[in-house]
Amino acid sequence: MRRFGLIACGCCLLAGQAYAQTDDRVHARLRSGSRLNATTVNQAQAEALTLTLTAVAARPVQSWIRVAGTIDRAGKVLEALVTGPDAALIKPGQRVRAFPPSSKSSMYQAFVTRVVPRASGVAVEASLASTGRPNTTRYVMEIVVERGPFLSIPNEAIIEEGDQHVVYVQQQPGEYVPQVIQVGIQGELYTQVIDGVKEDDQVVTFGSFFIDADHKLKGTEQPSQSAKPQ
Repeated sequence: MRRFGLIACGCCLLAGQAYAQTDDRVHARLRSGSRLNATTVNQAQAEALTLTLTAVAARPVQSWIRVAGTIDRAGKVLEALVTGPDAALIKPGQRVRAFPPSSKSSMYQAFVTRVVPRASGVAVEASLASTGRPNTTRYVMEIVVERGPFLSIPNEAIIEEGDQHVVYVQQQPGEYVPQVIQVGIQGELYTQVIDGVKEDDQVVTFGSFFIDADHKLKGTEQPSQSAKPQ
């Protein structure tokens, strides 16, 4: 965990209570896409949580395809087999990051130079920009696939509610409301948003887990009993 470990632990305890107490009424309102009352976070809480907002914007969405590869005797060319749906995404010219499983700090840059169809997928060759690690034949390859610029938000902003995806949108400074969104391509760092938010909306990225927990606790509170008529 990062330096906010103690805060995160507190958030986890709060979230556990929130999810345990959330009833069908809260989920039903989320499924309908309606906005519940805003959750308020004061400045001191925001600073303690390192609350972070990110604008909904058009960004490059990347998929990182990880495969096991081997290197030739010259230590210059990596080879791997990519199977399944990912095989169709591999193209010559794509960037590759490669490192030996025994030394993840030894990162090597490469580019896909050849893609050959196979019955189960594609055989990939990637040329290193430098010579690989001595006496090392096996590598983990991360092939970077640019899916295109899309209206997107950071993955950390998205909270899964069953088969739906929810983000917290800043209504005004210090006030955040849940919004059900429709997502498209889920990349390594960002996810395409098809519906539910618009460009320049500010969504909670870091700190959304705390706000969601607090929001659900409020959703389970029973209204106070009014005084009986005389």
